Formats: sequence, structure tokens, C-alpha cells
Amino acid sequence: MSNELEAFLEYISVTRALSLKSVEAYKSDLLQIEIQTGLKLLSLNSDKLLDFLSSYKNKRTLNRKLSSVNAFFDFCHKQHFSEKNDKLKFAKIPKLLPKFLSYEQVNAGLSLIDRTSWIGARDYALILFLYASGARISECLSLRGEDIEDEWLHILHAKGEKERIVPLAKVAIKAIQIYKSMMPFESELMWLNYQKNGLSRISAYKITQKYLGVSPHVLRHSYATSLITGGADLRVVQELLGHSSLLSTQIYTHIQKQNLKETLEVCHPMSCDKIKY
Repeated sequence: MSNELEAFLEYISVTRALSLKSVEAYKSDLLQIEIQTGLKLLSLNSDKLLDFLSSYKNKRTLNRKLSSVNAFFDFCHKQHFSEKNDKLKFAKIPKLLPKFLSYEQVNAGLSLIDRTSWIGARDYALILFLYASGARISECLSLRGEDIEDEWLHILHAKGEKERIVPLAKVAIKAIQIYKSMMPFESELMWLNYQKNGLSRISAYKITQKYLGVSPHVLRHSYATSLITGGADLRVVQELLGHSSLLSTQIYTHIQKQNLKETLEVCHPMSCDKIKY
């Protein structure tokens, strides 16, 4: 390992206080280049680096390597280890369309739940809550009873320490009330496990996976998709989801366009075969 690489790893570990996992990821990416090329990173020019990195066909893997290389060279430039500070351009990755469930699919999953036990009532209420609120799973699991008031959900533990208020469907509120009435013990937290502890992420994942075959985050996408196909404005969806930028919400525009196209095909007379050219 070159001295510059050792200094960089110490910098991100001590000064920037990155997690051990992140430091190991940087180390793995950069040390691999030095070992496989047999050269110090600073002696490699952009062409040689790109030639080496071009062997990675997965663009996400490639971009992770490029990110590590750019961070290393930026550090070396600031520390005067190198005069050059060229930024290698990232590979373009086509945007993945968010996976979502239709209302019918969510309903079908809910019908599988045995609600005669408090655990079943909890699972039913949890899925309904996620689909009715669009909350992140972290926001959901930190939910307290006082956070729901007059059919409004106060998300106090939102990403970026921001607060937002979201209207909550009556059916979701009723499901929560039934679950709370059946729960054998009391707690400030809304979602609990058998041991009276707060429900964990992995437990929430197992619940949605069991009945719907998806992660909890897919229900957030499903919430947004239902709003878009129902005609909601993109800015409204942005506010309800708690996105700081409209760019994050624009992944749903493909749904909006598809919905408009299908509406046109059904409703507009020129979309049928009655008019011939």
C-alpha cells in the first residue's frame, strides 16, 4: 500500500470519522487498483485508470470505484501530494422505475391476515398505515400514539429532522385503534413485538414480505403511485412524501404519463379506429 493511500485512509477514518464499513470499502476499491496494476495510484494517469476500470461491466460497481478514486485524488491535491485534480466522469445509469403495488394487490395481501390475534391486528394495521401514509419505515417504527391527532399524522422523526403533517385515511386509523385495543400491554411506541419492545426493521420487512412479497419501502412507492394515478399534483406528492427536492419526486412522472396515455386511449374518440385516414 502506498504512503498516500495510507494517509487517505487515516484521514477518512479519523478526521472525517467515516464508519468502519465505509473505510473498508474505500480501502478495498483503491488497494485493488494498486495491487492489480502493480503501480501506485498517483502514478496512474486518467487513461490508465479508465482502461483498468473499464473491465467492470456493472455501471453501479464502476461508479463506486470512480467515486473512491475521485475522493482519493481530491485528498491528495488538497494535501499537495499531487498537482492534478482531474475528476473522472461517472457512467450514466438509466433510472430504475420504482416498484409498486396496485390497490388490488395490497387488498389481496391484507385479506390473508388473520386478525383474531393482536399480532395479526398489528400486521394488518401496519400495512394499512404504510400504504395510507407513505411514511418511511424509520418514521413508521418511531411512531407514537400522540403522533396521530384528528385524522392527521404528525411525522416528527422525519429524514433531515423535518416535520410534516399528512392526512391519514379513516380505515387506517380504525385498524390502529383495533390493534391498540387488542394489545396485551401499554407502550408509548405504536408498533411492538412479543417482548413489548419496539418493532425492528427486519421484523417489519418480514411482515410485508409475508403478505405482499415486497419490502416496506415498496408501500411508500405504492402510496405515491396511487396519488399520481388519481390525479394528484407532483408538488403535493412531494410535500406528502417529505422530499426536499422535486427531483426526488419526479421518478413518478412516468406513471403520470402512462396514466394520461391510458386515459386518452379510453376517452378520446380519435384514439379508436372509427376515424380512418
